[in-house]
Amino acid sequence: MRHFVCVGLLSITLTSGIYAQYESKLAPELRELDPAASVDVIIRYNQTPTAFTHTRVASKGGRHHQTFEYINSAHYTVPAASLAELANDPDVVFINPDRKVSATAAAVNPDYGWMGVLQVTNPSDRGPYDGSDIGVAVIDSGIASDRDLSQDGDSRIVYSQSFVPGDPSTNDAYGHGTHVAGIVGGNGSKSQGAFYRVRGVASNVDLINLRVLDAYGASTDAVVIQAINKAIALKNQYNIRVINLSLGRPATASYINDPLCQAVEAAWRQGIVVVVAAGNDGRQAPTQGYGTIMVPGNDPYVITVGAMNTNGTLDRSDDKMTSYSSKGPTLFDHIVKPDLVAPGNQIFSVLAPNSTLVNLDAAGVVTVGNKYFVLSGTSMATPMVSAAAALLLDQNPHLSPDQVKAKLMRSADKVFPAATCPTGATCPTQAYKATTASDALLGGLYTTYYDIFTVGAGYLNVDNALEDTTPVPWGGSSLSPSVTRDSTNVVSLMTGSSVIWGSGSSWETSVIWGSSTLSGNSVIWGSSVIWGQSADAVQSVIWGSSIIWGSGTPAADVLSVSLYGDK
Repeated sequence: MRHFVCVGLLSITLTSGIYAQYESKLAPELRELDPAASVDVIIRYNQTPTAFTHTRVASKGGRHHQTFEYINSAHYTVPAASLAELANDPDVVFINPDRKVSATAAAVNPDYGWMGVLQVTNPSDRGPYDGSDIGVAVIDSGIASDRDLSQDGDSRIVYSQSFVPGDPSTNDAYGHGTHVAGIVGGNGSKSQGAFYRVRGVASNVDLINLRVLDAYGASTDAVVIQAINKAIALKNQYNIRVINLSLGRPATASYINDPLCQAVEAAWRQGIVVVVAAGNDGRQAPTQGYGTIMVPGNDPYVITVGAMNTNGTLDRSDDKMTSYSSKGPTLFDHIVKPDLVAPGNQIFSVLAPNSTLVNLDAAGVVTVGNKYFVLSGTSMATPMVSAAAALLLDQNPHLSPDQVKAKLMRSADKVFPAATCPTGATCPTQAYKATTASDALLGGLYTTYYDIFTVGAGYLNVDNALEDTTPVPWGGSSLSPSVTRDSTNVVSLMTGSSVIWGSGSSWETSVIWGSSTLSGNSVIWGSSVIWGQSADAVQSVIWGSSIIWGSGTPAADVLSVSLYGDK
């Protein structure tokens, strides 16, 4: 077999062996492009790229945009015809396209059942801890100036910058980032004295506003990586200890070569807790939502968060998983995700005036006195965990990101029902036939099983985390473990000896994930597997080569955001 690659006016014939060598450094999307096209790429090098590096790319028709020094990478626009030559550079480790990223606020028709304002406005007594002097970087659609995000008349938005190409405004044109910021650190000033009080989880944190999403909730890898780099650079100046990423995109390859994953790992290594949304693809057919964790939530370092439905009560006994929350294991790497779940359905938070989401009256926007409004999705669950991390760091500033992650996972509630069903389905019916166009788009609604790939280590419990006095080992890793499957389809958990929750420690696996999700010898599922008639399809997608989504997933459809509730 021969492959022909056009370079300028020349046609270069490459033998299969040589082409395969080049191809191994190219992401799948870059391997069959029209040679006449131009493409935005992120090139990773074996060292920080220099001016000379950019000159070499320019000599092949490329244009340099941005260098990402923390991950030895740079963003370029290059002719597709030059990709093979660029990949042949011995200093090049891997070349990815600059993929599209979107917000992870609610899937079409989220779950019915209100998140009452008192649930977030009347937290139990947490002593003196409110996140004071802890910086939380909200990498999102911007943050609107708001009284709930101030303290004694001074804004707690201590730094703002836009990375949106061609739009220097740091205001929130989409409405998503302000909502997220309110969940993290709103103090309820605008609702004080009313019969309700809408307040965030860590009501006195400093907010670092790094805008990456445009007025329609869209962005790209390169833009988000710029913001992560900036958060790292500003870490000491603003005591940035937490990054919130309520955004993502489908996984198309292993996290190892993914630039977004490399960026969040760089932040983690710099001492910043990174909290990421799991995604809203939990209704995906034919896998019933398994294998749908989004990037960079598929990275084992970060805390990946799924969404729970409170059913509008303060009593946790009636809470259940939302139907749309993405499930693990991650594609390609088979990592256990999410790490935690938190309230994410029908969440009241701060309203950004005249923003895209607020103006979607036809979509059923629910507002409170033109001050607050409701969104659903793993986007809303994520800042709950980011704020909890800020409270832990307020309590003990010396905690490492790994220790914060371990404490949140250990202290999470681990008592769940065996299964719950969406309205319209009868347990243990495997699937509910979609009756609306929006349900059909997402693949239908399914019986939810409370396994390790659905709830992770359990349901966020902030008070438990603050009261937990069990020492967390220093120097250990809290990497999310992977799973393996044997020839009889038995799925087992794997943890390394350096992992905090390795066997034999006080943080052993049954403590972190709970005995109800594991059986003997860390077996997660036996050969009977819980996904019924879809078992073959699920096994094929998660462990096989038939990855059915990728770039075709409707995750970037920002108008799929709705403000109703789950079924």
